[in-house]
Amino acid sequence: MNALISLGNAYARIFTPSSLLLMAAGVIVGIIFGSIPGLSASMAVALFLPLTFSMSPSMGMNMLVAVYIGGISGGLISAILLNMPGTASSIATCFDGHPMAKNGEAGKALGYGIVFSFLGSVFSFIVLTFCAPLLADIALKFTPAENFGISFFALTMVAVLASGSMLKGVLAGMLGLIFSLVGMAPIDGTARFTFGSSSLMAGYDTLPTLIGIFAISEILITAESMGHGKMETIKMKPIKGFGFTWKEFVYQIPNAIRSALIGTGIGILPGIGGSTSGMLAYVTAKNMSKHPEEFGKGCPDGIVATETANNATIGGAMIPLLVLGIPGDGVTAMMLGGFLIHGLSAGPLLFVKNADVVYGIFAACMICITLMLLIEFFGIKVFVQLLKIPKHILMPLILVLCCVGAYATNNRIFDVQSILLFGLVGYLYHKFRLPTTPFVLCFLIGKMLETYLRRGIMQYKSFGAFFQRPIFDAFFFVAIGVVVWSVYKEYKMYLIKKAGKATEQS
Repeated sequence: MNALISLGNAYARIFTPSSLLLMAAGVIVGIIFGSIPGLSASMAVALFLPLTFSMSPSMGMNMLVAVYIGGISGGLISAILLNMPGTASSIATCFDGHPMAKNGEAGKALGYGIVFSFLGSVFSFIVLTFCAPLLADIALKFTPAENFGISFFALTMVAVLASGSMLKGVLAGMLGLIFSLVGMAPIDGTARFTFGSSSLMAGYDTLPTLIGIFAISEILITAESMGHGKMETIKMKPIKGFGFTWKEFVYQIPNAIRSALIGTGIGILPGIGGSTSGMLAYVTAKNMSKHPEEFGKGCPDGIVATETANNATIGGAMIPLLVLGIPGDGVTAMMLGGFLIHGLSAGPLLFVKNADVVYGIFAACMICITLMLLIEFFGIKVFVQLLKIPKHILMPLILVLCCVGAYATNNRIFDVQSILLFGLVGYLYHKFRLPTTPFVLCFLIGKMLETYLRRGIMQYKSFGAFFQRPIFDAFFFVAIGVVVWSVYKEYKMYLIKKAGKATEQS
């Protein structure tokens, strides 16, 4: 009851024209940063941090929340329209979003992404408002062993993603793991695969890698198509509302609820992030679907799963930040800096000393996601026009923005070189018909997996001690079960194909 009263007071305080205008501006800037490949939500928050100096603590934090929400949601625009994720959280949105756009359903794909981004955010912010302390206590029980179990489970999802061509999927994933090992080893700092180059000591950064794999490779593929005169013209279907019917919306509700739970749960665990939750939700949706063969060809289920999960991660990541003072991801680490700038100490005492700021953030979250829904809804028809820009004009502009974004990540020219390297890798994957999804998943999870394994062994002295942790056991044995089942399905498909060929020959 006290929480509802505090929340009501917070709405009354921030529901002013100046406050709404600032939050709307923050959401718009976040969407712009999120939708441009190479820029990101964390970059937008970092740039806006100095602008909050002169604001009150409550207003300053609300502004940062608005930029954060807009940045994560904005990634779906370029992912669907250009096959280039604007943020790491929208990687899996490319898999079905862009095929839908190529089929003339760009408006419908954007509609699904916008609506379920909103619903994922609503779910996680309700959880954040009423269950934050309880969930933070659960998160504290996760040791490196449990985090290793989750990472191992996520890694075995390669088996699901590679269904239909297990050998190619495993090969693609192994290359991703190899690239994730480059640089200083976690814990002991041993240099690996650096070949004497100081630039490789820090390894390959996530954002430049993803820009290369998706954006640069897409530019190379498009340039090749233009060179051969094979450029396809996309006929866009008329858009009405969000582009989908009420029946289609109701059909997606179970998928959305499952994905929201995954996103919120992953967000609560520090250091894992929206990219992992989006991939896990996508793979889970594919595994639970009655028509998994449609995924990757323009299936709305994939967009719903990814966008619900990655936006639900926002509220989840705010829980350890506000309750424990532990950032859940890179953006909340920036926001922790915002707390320090305004003389606030994130953690248990924040609810006691600055309850008005906390409930102001809760109220701002709900207002900002509503603003996000309205801004993106009225922008759908404008966004779709991006597909009408001639490729010979659009692609060079995107290449420049990718290079600028890669350089701005760490102010290193090496990151610009990295996007070209991974662009070539992505292009070769396309030519040899290797799936990029296992590569991306293994690259994202590889370093995390090794770090938690080594931390866990240091803490428990042996890997065998992990099996005394029930949560680890659950994730580990489910992961083994997923691999066994995927191999069995692959073998069964092989036998069916073999029998079919024998019948044709006879």
